[in-house]
This record gives sequence, C-alpha cells and structure tokens, in this order.
Amino acid sequence: MGKINKLLVANRGEISLRIMRTAKEMGIKTVAVYSEADRHAPHVKFADEAVCLGPPPSSQSYLLGDKIIEVCKELGVDAIHPGYGFLSENATFAKNVTDAGLIFVGPSPEAIEVMGSKLAAKNAVSKYDIPMVPGTDHAITDIPAAKALAKEIGYPILVKASAGGGGKGMRIVEAEEEFEEQMQRAISEAQSAFGDGAVFIEKFITSPKHIEIQVLGDTHGNIVYLFERECSVQRRHQKVIEEAPSPVVSPEMRKAMGEAAVKVAKACNYYGAGTVEFIVDEDLNFYFLEMNTRLQVEHPVTEMISGKDLVKEQIHIAEGHPLPFTQDDLKINGHSFEVRVYAEDPRNNFLPDIGTLTTYRRPFGPGIRVDDGFEEGMEIPIYYDPMISKLIVHDETREKAIEKMIQAINDYSISGIETTLTFCKFVLKHEVFRSGKFDTKFIEKYFTPDKLDPDWTADEQKLLAALAVHVVEEKKQAIRNFNTTQNGTSRVRSNWKSRLR
Repeated sequence: MGKINKLLVANRGEISLRIMRTAKEMGIKTVAVYSEADRHAPHVKFADEAVCLGPPPSSQSYLLGDKIIEVCKELGVDAIHPGYGFLSENATFAKNVTDAGLIFVGPSPEAIEVMGSKLAAKNAVSKYDIPMVPGTDHAITDIPAAKALAKEIGYPILVKASAGGGGKGMRIVEAEEEFEEQMQRAISEAQSAFGDGAVFIEKFITSPKHIEIQVLGDTHGNIVYLFERECSVQRRHQKVIEEAPSPVVSPEMRKAMGEAAVKVAKACNYYGAGTVEFIVDEDLNFYFLEMNTRLQVEHPVTEMISGKDLVKEQIHIAEGHPLPFTQDDLKINGHSFEVRVYAEDPRNNFLPDIGTLTTYRRPFGPGIRVDDGFEEGMEIPIYYDPMISKLIVHDETREKAIEKMIQAINDYSISGIETTLTFCKFVLKHEVFRSGKFDTKFIEKYFTPDKLDPDWTADEQKLLAALAVHVVEEKKQAIRNFNTTQNGTSRVRSNWKSRLR
C-alpha cells in the first residue's frame, strides 16, 4: 500500500467513467482499457491514457487479467480499480495484482474467495449470530431425516441441489404430503444434471424483499455501515429500480441489519467497499443472503443520502488510510432513487434492443445525476450488458424524490432504441410501489406490457382515432393503386408514410 498516482480502471462504460472522474478530482492520473467495440467510448476519451486490449468479446479483452497487469507495468500504473462485473470478484486476479506489486482497489483475495462461495460464506458467518434462512448447512440424502427437519422448519420449504444452478434440482414443497415426491424429483433432477444427487433444504420465503447494507472497512479494523438500499424491483433476478433508504425499514431494524452486516464483514476481515445482501420476509424478519465484495451498480443512492463518495473512500482505504469518520458521524439525508436505463424492450419480455442512439439528451437540474457511458450517435454493442445509464435523483422526502424521478424520466430523450424508462415510470406511479408494500415479485404480480400505453387525454384519444382511420384509408388506397399498377395502368404513389413523419 502507498500513495496512488496513476490508476488503471479495468472496466468499461459508465462505471469506468465514474471512477475516473473521482480519481481526477483526487489528482490521480487515469488509464482506460477498451475493446475494439469501445474505441470511441467516452471513458476512453476521458482518460489520460488508453490501451486497446483486443476484439469485442470480453474473453478477448476485458477479462484478460494478465494483459491488464502487463499494461500497468508498461505505463507505470500504481493501482487497479476493477469496478463491478468482469474481474471485480475474481480472487485469482486480485492476488495476481498484489503479487505484481500493484495495489488492488478492493478487498483481499481471501475475502473475495470466502464470500464468493455461498456455503463458505454461511460457514464463515455462522459463529457471529447473524440471522440465516432456516435450513441445513450441508447436503442431505437421508429423506426421513430431511422430512423431520422440514416439519420443524415449517412449510413451504425449498429443496435445492447441492451442486445446482440455473434452477435445476430445485423444488418448492408446500405441504408435508408432497415432500417425498418432490424430494425424489429434486434428487433425480440433480443426479441427471450434475451427477450429484445431494440436496439441501431451506425455508421458502414466499414474498421476499431484497434489502442490502453498504459497508466500508479499512485495513486498521474499522468497519461502518452506510445504511440500506431497497432493491426489490427486479426482472430476471436483476435489479431495475433501487432506493435509499428503504420505505419499510425502521430505525431499530436499520441498526440491527447494519450491525449484522458489520459482523459479516468482520467474519472475513473485510476492507474496502462491500455490500451485504439480506432477504426480508412479510413480517420484516431479515436473513443473510450473500456478500458482494465490490462496488455495487446502485452505489449512487447511498452516496446521495450519506454525502460520501464511495470511490474516493475505496481509494483512501487502498492507500492504507483509516476511515476518516465513525458510525456516529453518519446520518441519512433525504431520499434517493436510481433507475437503470437498459436498452431493452419492456413490451417484449425485456429483450435487449440493440441499435444506435439516434437521440440522446440527458435530464439535468438540482438533485438529478446521470451516470452513463454513451453519447448521441453511438451504437449499443451486442457484446456487453445492455445498460445505457443510471438515472439518480435526490430530494427531501420519498414522495418528492418519486415526483422528481418521474419528471427526470420525462425529460430524458432517447430514440433509436427501446429502453426501460417507460417501465420505470409505470413502477414509480404504481400505488403498491408508492405504499412501499412491494416485493421481488412486483413484475409478476402487477406488470403487463399493455400497461405501458401512453396516458392519452380524451381529446388526444379522439385525434388519435381519427388519424388511425385516415391512415387505414390511405393504406387501402395505396394497395388499390398498387394493384392497378400491377394490371398495367399508370402508377400512382401514396404519400401516407410521409405524412406521419
């Protein structure tokens, strides 16, 4: 550890640009890396130096850890910030960075490794009296023993394949009479998919909320929590809207969750910025889920309510400095929302909609922040996550912040591709979201594509209906003209399309 004078950001897009902005404010020189697809990206232009890693696929560019380390040696770089995704939670890469005499702006390789395994993480935190989802911490093949435990836990329960993934070998059991059949199916499916029939069981949380705690730790043993983020609005198990603080967390619950998160961090001697994720049931009981050993996509909402620049704190910690504040110094100021603006079509099952940003104009004003990595005229590459930007707002209250976000969405002008902005506005206007009584099944319960139709006034609806009739008649005339032409008579051109432009 030591003073960082030159920092390489081993990432791309908005997070790369966001990290470099803080580094420049701190007087640190920056180096960008990029693939051929990102040659003209804003983060490349913003950096003091930039190096092309290779072709667009991540495996040939952003995941080339050894090549990134070589670039650092060639350019006299002191430290690497991995951002999130790519190499950020790769313990081997973190170790290789430190072995090369460089500073890794993140936790120790050991902490990354422990928290990267759900079973290892559970074992690590088990001695700290942290709430865990009731269940087994080892694989079970003895059905009578498992049945007895399931009865003790209480139904519904979840049977999971020990070696599983992708939902294979996973069964929800609603009642005792179903247990043996579902257990046998899970074992059979696990054996078929993974060659390992061992399964374990957990209590199934029927209407879960996803709430996480931001932690910061230094290399001197100090760890604090910077409150919670509510991240329950998700599609495909990926967050779309986040806020801080959560509308359902009381001061007492916040303190209990925060202290539990600090214990999780202590369990692996954590330093740097990290996030402890919890699953919360209908009765607001919280259970440890996992720890993400990196900066989160949604970190801006925590910055907005805490007044702390998390990247700046990461860099200070990596340089060996103690945290400049204590838990008692931290206070919540107002309310913040973040919506992730994805190049996806919410009317078509949120499928990626790759194309060119024909129009791209950001909203602006007090309490409005946009973290992005694109400019007007750029193409959205097919090789990476389709997130265009993160739109963040801050205001005095949750209600004011919601209204500010809706206005910011209205002022965000994007054309050429479909985005999730209309979906996000739908969520923000929904009474269940406004009440705070929503969970991770919000989309499943309340969203259908037809609900994204514009809110037309009565006069606009009449005008739209009249225009539709006119367009249909023009189309019919165009078809008649085409048929007449095909019969050998003179060609007549319809201009109905041009009138709609």
